[in-house]
Amino acid sequence: MHDRKGTELANFADEPRLISEPGRAARVASIVEPVLASLGYRLVRVRITGFAGCTVQIMAEGPDGSMTIEDCETVSRALSPVLDVADPIEGSYRLEISSPGIDRPLVRRSDFDRYAGHVAHVEMQVPVDGRRRFRGELSGIEGDRVRLRCGEAGKEPVDVLLPVDDMTEARLVLTDSLIVESLRRGKQTKRKETTHGDG
Repeated sequence: MHDRKGTELANFADEPRLISEPGRAARVASIVEPVLASLGYRLVRVRITGFAGCTVQIMAEGPDGSMTIEDCETVSRALSPVLDVADPIEGSYRLEISSPGIDRPLVRRSDFDRYAGHVAHVEMQVPVDGRRRFRGELSGIEGDRVRLRCGEAGKEPVDVLLPVDDMTEARLVLTDSLIVESLRRGKQTKRKETTHGDG
């Protein structure tokens, strides 16, 4: 039982991101990913905003997709000294650790399958059928392409296959059904924690 759980955690941390950041953010990502993995978390996204006195935002998640305040503090304590030594950002910056949030970025293969049935917004680097922006219901991933059911008012919905390699961003759109599912998952996580706490 423990071995399987250990393997699941290793697989969780090892799953590569299909959508990643360029430039300075990529340098930061390469430094923080192994540290997060060693703590049982994985990187969702790095975003650097501002120039002088910039903010380095590291979005991470645990195996259940959540990130509590305690998790953020644990990650921050582990990452601060590592980033100080590696010094990937010139000048001073503020480190911010956050959860993916409800309308989270989709960066891994499992994200596209896990949130099938929900609405996503996708931006492409290379146009598909002359378009770069798509919004529609996720139908999972097939090979190296994501299936999205796009519908316009008064028209029949159309399935579009979008190559993951050409995506610059993919994220969930905040809808009532997504909020309901997020609340349900939150309750399940709390219930598990209570059960483990009592045991």
